[in-house]
Amino acid sequence: MIYEGTMGMDEGAPTTARLRDVLNRAERVVIAEGSPDEADSAEVARIVVTGTEIADLAQLLAIVDGGTGDRCRCNGWPTIVVHDVKGELIACWTLHHQSGLRGIGDCDADLRDGPALTEWLAERGLTGSREVQAGLAVQEAEEDRRRLRWLQAAPAGLRDAAMDVFDPPGRDLEAWSGRLRDAKARLAALVQDGYPDGIERIRVLLAWAGVPARESTGGLKWYDMAVEQQLLAEDPDLILAALAARPLSPAQLDGAAQLFGSLEWTGAHGKQLPEPLRSMLIGHIQADGTDPMRFRMRHGYYGAERSA
Repeated sequence: MIYEGTMGMDEGAPTTARLRDVLNRAERVVIAEGSPDEADSAEVARIVVTGTEIADLAQLLAIVDGGTGDRCRCNGWPTIVVHDVKGELIACWTLHHQSGLRGIGDCDADLRDGPALTEWLAERGLTGSREVQAGLAVQEAEEDRRRLRWLQAAPAGLRDAAMDVFDPPGRDLEAWSGRLRDAKARLAALVQDGYPDGIERIRVLLAWAGVPARESTGGLKWYDMAVEQQLLAEDPDLILAALAARPLSPAQLDGAAQLFGSLEWTGAHGKQLPEPLRSMLIGHIQADGTDPMRFRMRHGYYGAERSA
């Protein structure tokens, strides 16, 4: 195992100047496509950087001075091991998410140009970072499409307020949590104002709550939960009355399955649903349900009997 850090340098805020001071004393730099605990393995791809390429690497490793004030919880990779002219180890740094550097100070620091470093490594045979970036781009594009589908399903007059809710979290999670709390409160107030009739409001929310049930990525996002929390705040008897008021659309049935299968609902109200709602919901799931719906049905949710 190689331990991260810069030897012989007091801890302090990471800066590009500190990083370049280390690399100015380097005779060779080994970059291994693995975390520090596996960087020595013969199975891990690596390159050795010497001569003028060390100066090129120093340019690519330029960071935002002062750092992020935090440390990523993952191990990080690739691992960058710096040796001086005597062959002694003087630094070990790791890249995190292809956008940050650890080991040059008391916290992580953002790279000034992560994509340029990724391409530089790929040109020298270390393609792992580029492959990860490509995969992340695909995931991010799908997340964007999923947020758009949720937004397009917003009830009339609520799209602008919904936009504030699905703003993704940044690095400052505390600030983001505060913004999200305020956005959810504004959205809930607009729902109440736009749909004062409780029956109509619940049916509208159920259709919106059904959107994540058909998403392949599974699970609820923070913006999905903004809708579910509004339903959970309604009188449960009024919810049951809304479901019985008139026939439900497939989207509303999806929303009902999502709501009644949540831990918040079952923890507060149990799993037994009244007839004919129970039979209607189970029939919907059997005919056109998703795997998570069927799983919850098999395990006794919606009041269904357990089956193998």
